[in-house]
Amino acid sequence: MQGKIPMRRCTGCGEMKEKKSLIRIVRTPEGEIKLDRTGKTNGRGAYLCDDPGCLRMAQKKRSLQRSLGTAIPDEIFDELAGRWEVSSDG
Repeated sequence: MQGKIPMRRCTGCGEMKEKKSLIRIVRTPEGEIKLDRTGKTNGRGAYLCDDPGCLRMAQKKRSLQRSLGTAIPDEIFDELAGRWEVSSDG
């Protein structure tokens, strides 16, 4: 018997998806904003689909900023955008 699958809402498109299929961005207790590749970093988390369209929607709606309660550095958006630039080459 399989346990309950954790679901999270994408801050870009607003759809509920499996947690493991989403990218987590976290605001640590120290106030640092970073990508959480493990899903276990302490702090306030927000989730995005692994899709450049959702990133653009989140930037336009400023939903990541609202979810995390702080400004998101451009480096985070650049790092997220870089995920698809690299993976679309192959």
